Amino acid sequence: MNLNQKKTAFIALGQFLSQFSLDNSAKKESVLYNDLFFDRFLDLIALSQSHNGWFTPEQVHFSITSWAEALTEENLNQWLSNYDFSTVQPKTIGLILAGNIPLVGFHDFLSVLISGHNVMVKTSSNDQKLLPFLAEYLIAVEPNLAESITFAEGKLENFDAVIATGSNNTARYFEYYFKDKPSIIRKNRNSVAVLNGQESKEDLIGLGEDIFRYFGLGCRNVSKLFVPRGYDFKLFFDAIYEYGDIIYYEKYANNYDYNKAVFLMSLFPLLDNEFLTLKEDESYASPISSVFYEFYDDLETVKTKLLEDSEKIQCIVSNNLINDSISFGSSQKPKLWDYADNVDTISFLLKI
Repeated sequence: MNLNQKKTAFIALGQFLSQFSLDNSAKKESVLYNDLFFDRFLDLIALSQSHNGWFTPEQVHFSITSWAEALTEENLNQWLSNYDFSTVQPKTIGLILAGNIPLVGFHDFLSVLISGHNVMVKTSSNDQKLLPFLAEYLIAVEPNLAESITFAEGKLENFDAVIATGSNNTARYFEYYFKDKPSIIRKNRNSVAVLNGQESKEDLIGLGEDIFRYFGLGCRNVSKLFVPRGYDFKLFFDAIYEYGDIIYYEKYANNYDYNKAVFLMSLFPLLDNEFLTLKEDESYASPISSVFYEFYDDLETVKTKLLEDSEKIQCIVSNNLINDSISFGSSQKPKLWDYADNVDTISFLLKI
């Protein structure tokens, strides 16, 4: 298969995914194989929450829509134009995927196939259904892909390189177990926002999206705020009020009640609006339903700290206060060329 054939298959997948939305999923006549896949995918989306309680229809549809918007000819061409795929000798790349948010491993899956390698996937027990379905659709569009896609039931075997995602603890195991293979090992990371008090209400509403999307379970979710000393949190709480319905989701509410109780029993001072707690803390990884914050006296200190802690941080949200930061409300819509941990997956794959 050549690169254009693979691009065409993924563009077709993007067109298929573009038919589905939370409020109105509707068939488009131009989309391939709807007779085989459209109704089945609707059923799978409806059942996703029974497979993983955090995968509500809203969150699954958000992920699907994000990938539909990403998988266009223009985006694929822009992403891939700087790489040379002409000398790739196909190898088998093992993927060990996380399952914290829907389709979290799809970018690695796409990268392996588009670069000309074969993929052997070990899905997370928390996300076992969505990616195999999309792989089935791709194979229907481009049957030659069947020889390039394998889903492993047990442990990975007979592979040439690996991309594995897990916690800091499992990463140590991965580093030991895969020490003789080319690898990308991804650990825990968190995202931060840097505020200066000049943000508009619309900015802070966008920040709410960065915090609450996927219930805060993703590495691109903002879990830590840097704010100037004396910052008025009333502006922040007023803006995120529109996300208050999240407390009516039982799993989130249970986390809110539990984590708030733990903080209060430990006599930590809290800011609280009945669906989110704010705690002053130098750490980056806040629990679900809570965001940590840290005061600063000058931005240069923040810049230095973020640079020193870069291996703990996935992305930074601000109004251009920090170099290479992204805009409010965009953390969960990365571009194809926005690599996890800033590790260029395609470059890694081309060197194997």
